Amino acid sequence: MADEQLLDKIRSLSDLELATLLCLVAREHCLIGTLPDYVDELAEELCLVASKTFNLTPAIINCHSHATLDEFATGLLVPQPARGGPPSPSHTRSASPYHLRHEPSSTTGGPSSSGGSYFPSPAPPSRPGAFSPRIGPAAIVPSSPSTTTHQPAQQPQIANFILAKNLHLAPRAVQIQALELLRTRRIFTRTSVQTAPKQFLFIAIIGAPSPTQARVTPHLNDFFYLSHWHDVEKDGLDHLDAELSRPDDNISVASSDSIIKRSSSGLGPLPDHEPAPQPHMTEDDISLLSQLTTLACVDVDVLRYQMNVVSHLRIHRAVVGGVTPQATRCLGNLCKSLAALHGLGFVTASLVGLAVRKVYGHRIVIVGEGGMMERERSVQWGSEGEAVGAVMGGWG
Repeated sequence: MADEQLLDKIRSLSDLELATLLCLVAREHCLIGTLPDYVDELAEELCLVASKTFNLTPAIINCHSHATLDEFATGLLVPQPARGGPPSPSHTRSASPYHLRHEPSSTTGGPSSSGGSYFPSPAPPSRPGAFSPRIGPAAIVPSSPSTTTHQPAQQPQIANFILAKNLHLAPRAVQIQALELLRTRRIFTRTSVQTAPKQFLFIAIIGAPSPTQARVTPHLNDFFYLSHWHDVEKDGLDHLDAELSRPDDNISVASSDSIIKRSSSGLGPLPDHEPAPQPHMTEDDISLLSQLTTLACVDVDVLRYQMNVVSHLRIHRAVVGGVTPQATRCLGNLCKSLAALHGLGFVTASLVGLAVRKVYGHRIVIVGEGGMMERERSVQWGSEGEAVGAVMGGWG
């Protein structure tokens, strides 16, 4: 069971922070929906959640109907800071095996000891330009990297926290590429293969009129661990409101005409005189919750109740699809994670009911969506589709 200090941290989290924490504990990904007018603000709020609460590096990808695979792959990467300064004194090994070991060292100014050589040191040449019997011209000596004072910037890497705005508007090829990234935790670019970091979270932000319409392509939709609907007018944006209330606020609001934009909040390196802020939820806290999730017990009666709920959804006359084996696996894991977050070592029936709403909210397809009313049982037996639609009005 988690200690009281960790439980106090969990109780102080907002709904967006709880959804992020559940995904980090399970090492899964999620889908968050909101009204289309608040997609940009929600993305900025999640950036602040990533940098301030979990100390992760966020990146925003603004998807649209003409997005390309190159744009998607580029939006995942964030630049790494250059490592400047003098080299470490331990880096004295030559860059080339052809470096003459009897030559004076560039760091010590004297000859290197013969004990460090794999082969006996040959006799020095008698004149400039003479050839050594083993390794060629004595005058040609590669320069050692120990004389370099600054190293070039590292290659860009995949960010820890990816926010894909309006992913449902992206072409099918881009969404399939996103699915491959989530499955294999790597992506192929034109020049290299980029691997996702250890802590990696991909959140699809969907702007939709209602929670049941916040979806992406079927296979990618089924791969998301859970879904959450955030009502900005009702729930608010805590971090963004706090930042905007400051007079020296430097938060950049995402513009709708940009293709790909990364958040500037929490991404830049801090000055040397300013200490790094302590994250609200540390990596040790997340690791502890992951261990408690694996140790949570499920009684046979609770497991039977969970399977009864799944069976009821699968055979319900209003449900066309979405109750998949992947969803059943996610339901079991989420129930255990919720038990750990509540400070319990076992799963209760109420936690199962809470997990069902989060797991199946974006998966279940209701009869009548997408012109599938003819697949309803009463319609197949001769009932009119309009009558069945009137009876099922408001479901889902």
